[in-house]
Amino acid sequence: METDYKIIAVDFDGTLCYSNWPDLGAPNKTLIEYLIKEKAAGNKLILWTCRAGQALMDATRWCEDHGVSFDAVNDNLPEIVELYGNNSRKITCDLYIDDRSVYIDAMGNLQGAAL
Repeated sequence: METDYKIIAVDFDGTLCYSNWPDLGAPNKTLIEYLIKEKAAGNKLILWTCRAGQALMDATRWCEDHGVSFDAVNDNLPEIVELYGNNSRKITCDLYIDDRSVYIDAMGNLQGAAL
């Protein structure tokens, strides 16, 4: 699928938020600034986390409080579901950002084994 935007899926615990589940912690300001910039450029953001229920509601509110809004949460974008005719459990995106694979360094550069 060709789009004029990137789809970026990002983890919450240990990535956006330096937290110890289910608690909330300090923000990863560099990553938050990167995501806000990407969203402003027209790219789509998906919050991709293992959190559910109240812990997920707390995380999404925390993100909103830090200026990050998502086009989907733990789900594919509607246009992806329409394109493939189903909603796969795997999130379709151009970039996954997760503390276990890729992170944003203090200079705003992507680092990690997946690059």
